[in-house]
Amino acid sequence: MSQRRACGLVRLHRSVARYRHRPGDDGPARQRLRELAGEYRRYGYLRLHILLRNEGLVMNRKRTYRLYREENLSVRRRGRRRLPRRERKPILIATRRNQVWAMDFVSDALWTGRRFRSLVIVDNFTKESPAILPEFSISGERIARLLDELAIRHGLPEEIVSDNGPEFTSKAMFLWSRRTGVRLRFIDPGKPVQNAFAESLIGKFRDECLNDNWFGGLPEAKRIIEAWRIHYNTRRPHGSLGYLTPAQYAARGGALRSPKGFAPRPLAAGTEAVLQTETLTP
Repeated sequence: MSQRRACGLVRLHRSVARYRHRPGDDGPARQRLRELAGEYRRYGYLRLHILLRNEGLVMNRKRTYRLYREENLSVRRRGRRRLPRRERKPILIATRRNQVWAMDFVSDALWTGRRFRSLVIVDNFTKESPAILPEFSISGERIARLLDELAIRHGLPEEIVSDNGPEFTSKAMFLWSRRTGVRLRFIDPGKPVQNAFAESLIGKFRDECLNDNWFGGLPEAKRIIEAWRIHYNTRRPHGSLGYLTPAQYAARGGALRSPKGFAPRPLAAGTEAVLQTETLTP
């Protein structure tokens, strides 16, 4: 019986019947795959396959995947840090001064290319910014010291809203919260809209200050940023406040809350004057 008829009876393609296994030499491809995986440690097998194919060592990605698995070159996934479960609470709308503050970070760079971060704090009711702190590195302990300094001049809020960054969820911040009685509330991961007041101030800060200045060093950045903060509080009209400045709006009312262990300076009729005569920090 001919091969054609025999393959037709069993319904087998003649190319399959004629196939003879030809073991290939995986040595060069395997060695080069190990070298590329060591050089590009975060590349998966598909990117490594493209590099091998460009060098003419492999053509079939399934072969690359087989070698990739045999060599145990799988990229270890970087898992996200698991956050502790917290009770979900409705967003509190501030109705008076020093009721809710919001804070967040914004980054920029000096003319040398070195990055620095700025901690931005805003009062959700008056839209005032009690402080903007630019530093190369800002830890939870540094944030706690800054809030202690603000307690003397501005008082402290009942609640502070922030994201789940490691500085805000640090042990130092929780100890500070227990000492002062200020509640810390964290937004849901991936939902910056829950911290909209801080995001709004960051947008204005970046557009009017960071993008409009070229910082030669950190002292110069601190001086320019502090001057912009005072301008924002005392001279820049705010649309949501009826085009009053935050200082003018705050002078209309809002009692300061005395934190535990602090005696804030009273800000009554002289509130606006104190804000306008703030000195620039060098």
